[in-house]
Amino acid sequence: MASTFSFDIVSDFDRQELVNTIDQVTRDVKSRYDLKDTQTTVELGDEKITIGTDSEFTLESVHTILREKAAKRQLSQKIFDFGKVESASGNRVRQEITLKKGISQDIGKQISKLIRDEFKKVQASIQGDVVRVTAKSKDDLQLVMQRLKQEDFPVALQFTNYR
Repeated sequence: MASTFSFDIVSDFDRQELVNTIDQVTRDVKSRYDLKDTQTTVELGDEKITIGTDSEFTLESVHTILREKAAKRQLSQKIFDFGKVESASGNRVRQEITLKKGISQDIGKQISKLIRDEFKKVQASIQGDVVRVTAKSKDDLQLVMQRLKQEDFPVALQFTNYR
């Protein structure tokens, strides 16, 4: 039997879980005593989150809440790319958090090189922002998954389309 097995390595997040996380953060900010009167806003766009508040101290508190709520919903901390803090009107501060999605060419090359160097019977190919891994044995694919989970890449990795 000469069939091959494969899976895809992607970097993605569950959009609905992120929406729920932002809702929880907004509720927490409105109910916490130290943040109640800061008029803090947390807005979710297509590719970024915008936080507006009255000081950098309260911004750090909102970061903490966001990270905690995201972790409880199994969202990786690596999807958040915190931008620089900007001054806004009325002595307020604003920050944009870019949401990272997809595997860049550089990281895809690092992943495929790691697979080529350590697993001789496994092939990896970069297809856009996805890395497809193929092998004749499912056991080899399982070993690749375990090895990639040990590495610390700057993006969150998920394994999909396991066949």
